[in-house]
Amino acid sequence: MSSGLDIESLYIEFHLDIYHFSLYFSSNKQDAEDITQETFIKAIRNSHMLKDHTRAKYWLLSIARHTAIDHLRKKKFKSTLPELLDKMTKIERRDSLDEHLLVKEQWEEIQTALFRIKPHYRSLLILRGIQEMTIRETAEILECSELKVRVDFYRAVKVLKKELQVVEGVNIDEKGRKLNS
Repeated sequence: MSSGLDIESLYIEFHLDIYHFSLYFSSNKQDAEDITQETFIKAIRNSHMLKDHTRAKYWLLSIARHTAIDHLRKKKFKSTLPELLDKMTKIERRDSLDEHLLVKEQWEEIQTALFRIKPHYRSLLILRGIQEMTIRETAEILECSELKVRVDFYRAVKVLKKELQVVEGVNIDEKGRKLNS
């Protein structure tokens, strides 16, 4: 390539980051693999767009975000239960079956709640909350200001908490108080 972009080294270095983002976003292992593949295909086609090679990870995550949104639109947000991440299925033998089931149930509740909120908030929660990116990195990936990331992340956490309570069947009023049923 004339731009000097080595897509193979980018893939080796960042494919797991792209895959994990895609998995959190889509809640489906097969979809995550498809999104990851599409992301790198788009990166090859648009390698001329990457001006600063030190920002390649953020450029790839930005492509992955847009690809994931497009992918989910194509599927018309078909609802499926998520597969657990590999690390969650490899709980040590000394852990009890009850602990394993509890972790799986909690993960499924989080995934269900994430799946129910709008894609922008989902992206923020994945990037800031799960992948622990900085505000600046998140702003670059989402192509918005750092202030917008701060404000929207606060709102996304609030919406996620509300969704988790809905999933758990807890009724909450506007001020965050439990209502007796």
